Formats: sequence, C-alpha cells, structure tokens
Amino acid sequence: MTFGRLERKPGAAPMGEINMTPLIDVMLVLLVIFIITAPLMVSSVKVELPKAAGGQNTALPQWVAVSINRSGQAFVDDKPLGDVALAQTFDRAAQYHPDTEVQLRADAAVPYGRVVAVMGLAQKAGLKRIGFVAEAPPAAASMPD
Repeated sequence: MTFGRLERKPGAAPMGEINMTPLIDVMLVLLVIFIITAPLMVSSVKVELPKAAGGQNTALPQWVAVSINRSGQAFVDDKPLGDVALAQTFDRAAQYHPDTEVQLRADAAVPYGRVVAVMGLAQKAGLKRIGFVAEAPPAAASMPD
C-alpha cells in the first residue's frame, strides 16, 4: 500500500499594496456632495436697489502711496510733504481705516535711514502694513552679484 502525498497549494501571499478602490469611492461620493451643495451655498436673493441722489460711496482708498525722491523729499499724491505733514496724513489714514497700507516708492539712491524714518512715521500713526514698490528687471538682464 502506497501512501500518496497530499500536496497543498501555497496560500495567497499578503498583499503589499494599498487597495485604492475604497479611497476612490469615498472621494467620488464627496465630489458629488460638493457639486450638489456648492450652488446652494452661493445663491443669494436678487434685489434691485433703488437709486438715490443722496447716496455716495463712502469707501476710501485703503492705501497711501508715498514716494521718496533722491534728495529724500517725501511726496503723497505728487505733493511734497514735510515730516509733520506726512505724519498728519498717516494719522488721518489710520483714523479712517486702520488697515490702510502704505505703498512706499523710494529711489534707489535714497539713504536707508530716510526710508526707515518714513516707515517709523507710518508705524507711529498706527499703520502696520507697509509695501515696497519696485520695478521688475528687464527679462534679458540678470541680477547683480
């Protein structure tokens, strides 16, 4: 009597990859939900407002453009201002809108100390947003070392 071997097939090896199908299913369901709900979130009531002669736009500019020429003279709206008048301009701008941005355009030859002095006047008035305006270099020119 011979005994045969019972051969077993090797079992399935563990899978070393992430099954992406459930993740894709969840993402598609979320996409459909967002597609359905997005128009509901932005809908608004259409109202035609009446026209009135007395109404005026009270929105003030939310920036002050300050230019400093080579000699250190500050200009606001192309009008030369001394430090006292510049400080008063910054104070008025801060009273009307505390988040007013100062757009500072300084000549390349202006000493750093003068630029810092103007920045100090703006900060003393309560204006904390200061942007430096510069021109983009020509496309063919490279940056100096």
